[in-house]
Amino acid sequence: MTPAASSARIETAGRLRGTLLLPPDKSIAHRALIVGALGGGPTTVRMQRPGRDVESTIACLRALGVIIDDATRGSYVVSGEPWLDATLDCGNSGTTMRLLAGALAGRPLRVVLDGDASLRARPMERVAHVLRAAGAEAQTDAGHPPLRLHGRSSLSATTHELPVASAQLAGAACLAALAARGVTQVTTPAPVRDHTARLLAFAGVRVEHHGLRTTILGPARPAPFDLQIPGDLSAGAAWLVAAAIHPDAELTLDGVGLNPTRMAVVQVLRQMGADITVDESPTDGPEPSGRIIVRGGAPLQATSIGGSQVADLIDELPLLGVAMAAAAGRSELRDAGELRVKESDRIAAMVAGLTAIGAEVEELADGWRVGRGAPHDARVTTRGDHRIAMAFAVAAASGVARSVELDDPDCIGISYPGFLADLAAVRA
Repeated sequence: MTPAASSARIETAGRLRGTLLLPPDKSIAHRALIVGALGGGPTTVRMQRPGRDVESTIACLRALGVIIDDATRGSYVVSGEPWLDATLDCGNSGTTMRLLAGALAGRPLRVVLDGDASLRARPMERVAHVLRAAGAEAQTDAGHPPLRLHGRSSLSATTHELPVASAQLAGAACLAALAARGVTQVTTPAPVRDHTARLLAFAGVRVEHHGLRTTILGPARPAPFDLQIPGDLSAGAAWLVAAAIHPDAELTLDGVGLNPTRMAVVQVLRQMGADITVDESPTDGPEPSGRIIVRGGAPLQATSIGGSQVADLIDELPLLGVAMAAAAGRSELRDAGELRVKESDRIAAMVAGLTAIGAEVEELADGWRVGRGAPHDARVTTRGDHRIAMAFAVAAASGVARSVELDDPDCIGISYPGFLADLAAVRA
């Protein structure tokens, strides 16, 4: 692997070995920082090497007047007063925008939430609709950012029937519910990740989460807490896929989050034939964590993904597309149209990249069909999307491609700063 100033070339590794400490789970880190600020603190959020998305949340909270002291390495002490009107730059982070909008709907503030060109192309009317239903004023630009919000000190308890299975949308509704008088009920059409409910309960909020429904009794002020953020399993999925494909691999992920709503990627890879061991460790926090060991050498078989599986796998689907290209038989992904409105059109990006590296691919409106081909050398356009960049780095390192040149490896830092250094270490 030879990095350059504006690109990185990655070749197939002879072997993959090592133990990895992953970046902090950004889904949990965003929520911990925001809930800590709403509680007034002092709350301590412990994490190493947060990516640029989490840094966007930190910068936005500081712009609102929240004090975040990071003088002690690896610790972020959050104190939530005062709150100020502000224009907030959410960078590339849709999670920052959606969750902060929910949190700020219950504050008597005028804020504008904006971001980069990629974020401005993503849908935000869904969250604006939820916040208006609770009594806040929220406007988008034809359904997209910037999101202009006028919050209220007291919101209405509401029954939300969400149109899509989105943990970010559900999280925004739950955070707004903290300022509502009475019981707010949030129902999703399919299961979503339950990080918001777990964290609010950990902070003393009266919240119940069962199946598709979350209820919150407000108004409520979260209590201060001290939380170690576990490693991000979505980032760790890169190593699960790389080692599952490679014939000579053994990789260990230490201190990784094992939330049951995040384990679908492990289940799919096991169904495809991967050798994966999971060991949970004792914890006093709201999230289970532990160790995952994945060993290569077992042949992978084709799989089909669709329906309610998609919401559980939404961040890992590009990596699973690479696993599909290594499997015997023809795999299929359906019902994943939401991928077209992520940081990039991930369906189009994956189909283009998989075709370039030699896989047999058919693009579908809501997914793809993939079969194994002959590995090629390829230059892959990442479209500034960290998930696409990591997927094709894995394709090259594991041998699905002969080699890959990424046009924008720097975008990986959105979620996983140090990824290419870790790749260099485990292939050495």
